[in-house]
Amino acid sequence: MEKITLTVKEVAALIGVGKTTVYTMVRQGEIPHKKARGCILFHRGTIERWLSGGEESESKIG
Repeated sequence: MEKITLTVKEVAALIGVGKTTVYTMVRQGEIPHKKARGCILFHRGTIERWLSGGEESESKIG
């Protein structure tokens, strides 16, 4: 069973970049994410849509 949420480390591995790059993308609003209790989390389905070009980052929504 696949996890619904992903960590920075897991997203970095999924998209083929380092964790520092993922943190930079989060800070610049380039990747959709949520913050919960000080942790940055990613919804697997949202990241998969984002990778295929069908999901905008949070900074571009609304």
